[in-house]
Amino acid sequence: MVIGIIIFLVVIVLLVIWFVSMYNGLVRLRNNRENAFANIDVQLKQRADLIPQLVSVVKGYAKHESETLQKVTEARAGFVGASTINEKIQADNALTSALSGLRIQLEAYPDLKANNNFIQLQGEISDIENKLAASRRFFNSATRELNNAVQVFPSSIIAGMFHFSKEPMFEIPQEQRSTLEKAPEIQF
Repeated sequence: MVIGIIIFLVVIVLLVIWFVSMYNGLVRLRNNRENAFANIDVQLKQRADLIPQLVSVVKGYAKHESETLQKVTEARAGFVGASTINEKIQADNALTSALSGLRIQLEAYPDLKANNNFIQLQGEISDIENKLAASRRFFNSATRELNNAVQVFPSSIIAGMFHFSKEPMFEIPQEQRSTLEKAPEIQF
């Protein structure tokens, strides 16, 4: 009888340890994902801070391109106003799209491309874009790990009990994907 009670208590303790371990693993994965996005957020903030400088330099050269500059400014404002991870992902996609439109417009201004302020800002934004790409890869990796843990058995049971859910990846919007899939035009 005593041995039966001891075995029962040991099984209960092992189940509690297993349960706590699974829950803590899910929390670690969620926190890892949030930390990964915090790294992206820092880079996005730096890029957003550089945009007003870039817009003011471009305005001097491209006065009639106000629609493109307005889109960039509005997209930046949308990013600054975003509060959740998903809102920031959507705002970043809009800002990236607006910046690509600006890059296309800038091709028409060779004098601007030779301007020292513009060259410096373009270099800083390019550096931030490279850091963003690396941060996005890390974020997507952390998101994949969390999503796997949330969806596989037996952790899916605990995930469901504590409202852990599958989270979205940081992906390129469909409208930008079509332009990225085209081969670049090379002119000599």
